[in-house]
Amino acid sequence: MLATKGKSFEGATVSISGSGNVAQYACEKVLDLGGKPVTMSDSSGWIYDADGIDREKLAFIMDLKNVRRGRIAEYAEKYSSATFTPSQPEPSLNGLWGVNVDVALPCATQNELNGEEAQLLVANNVIAVAEGANMPCTPEAVEVFQHAGVLFAPGKASNAGGVATSGLEMSQNSLRMGWTREEVDSKLEGIMINIHKNAYDTAKEFGREGDYVFGANVAGFRKVAEAMIAQGIV
Repeated sequence: MLATKGKSFEGATVSISGSGNVAQYACEKVLDLGGKPVTMSDSSGWIYDADGIDREKLAFIMDLKNVRRGRIAEYAEKYSSATFTPSQPEPSLNGLWGVNVDVALPCATQNELNGEEAQLLVANNVIAVAEGANMPCTPEAVEVFQHAGVLFAPGKASNAGGVATSGLEMSQNSLRMGWTREEVDSKLEGIMINIHKNAYDTAKEFGREGDYVFGANVAGFRKVAEAMIAQGIV
């Protein structure tokens, strides 16, 4: 998606919400691609690390959340480069989305990023937003991003990676094979590139180039309709 605008994760600052499974591996992937993750969160609040969350710090978060079941505030207690901001009662704005970043990855909960918070990101010239949870952006937030020309990957497209990975797992079980993590990641990359192509090309076909929400909706509908026709249902 970034490549369509001549951009990449290389050197980009990235805001990530959440600190669970999806957020942890989103952070790892950003590091793999040369980006600098600077935020993560949990229900108690969020941390901002101006120096970036590197692999050593990510390992600390993984141990904190997966083993010790601690709170993200402990990150700021360990690393002096980080600050912790406690969660505020709703409907307060989540300050995490006010951090100046190039890319935002909401990976926590549904409706966690609203229209006003989207405007904060736009004001800070965010380039792209990709959903990593179940509809973390409200309809108002999506409208703000699209109106501002921000690249936006809807969860129905980006989260297809999770479904695809389950499919790869089923294939391994069926074939009595075991692929390495690197092999699975390579296969998944090809799947996601194809998903992007389908969404991008479909939107362009209907004169809405760059509208990934429209492209994913129509491409998905077509796939279901073609399967129903092939099965003789319609």
